[in-house]
Amino acid sequence: MELQVTTLDGASAGSVTLSDAVFGLEPRIDILHRMVRYQQLKAMSGTHDVKNRSEIALTKKKFGKQKGGGVARHGARSAPQFRGGGRAFGPTPRSHAIDLPKKVRALALRHALSAKAQAGELIVVETVAQSEPKTAALRLQFGKLEWLNALIIDGAEVDKNFALAARNIPQIDVLPVQGINVVDILRRNKLVLTKAALEALEARFA
Repeated sequence: MELQVTTLDGASAGSVTLSDAVFGLEPRIDILHRMVRYQQLKAMSGTHDVKNRSEIALTKKKFGKQKGGGVARHGARSAPQFRGGGRAFGPTPRSHAIDLPKKVRALALRHALSAKAQAGELIVVETVAQSEPKTAALRLQFGKLEWLNALIIDGAEVDKNFALAARNIPQIDVLPVQGINVVDILRRNKLVLTKAALEALEARFA
């Protein structure tokens, strides 16, 4: 698959041939769904917590007679049925993460890249390096290129000036190639790869 390379000024910078093993797969929704669920569950903090009856600071003294009192035989005010008592079966801190084989995770990333390529939402840019961090100028360039909702992937290190200029632009995400992931790819309308990022991805899946 051949794709035109552009610059941030909108000029043509030649073309590249995309690897079919990375960008030419038939996207499978089930694999993408498994990966999205894996990432979202892994990102959950799991810090929700309530106090059960053993953690409530109320008396544990039996407050009524066992027989003849006309009331149930309660032994502690911290029981869940009393106001101020412990919570029955409440949440406790835990990890929500699930397991997903490494090969499935790698396959999901290739399917996400292929989905963008198939939909015509994949863009290859020569470089995103900027001489100075000017948000207004970069926003104008994005407007001309129609990058209104995009994930931009640079090489091993994102150009510092570009990262500073892009961080306040709404619906624009910038990541180094090591941080590329399925959720961020799918949540943005366009996927923009620099040539350095493209080379790194094809080398990774070679």
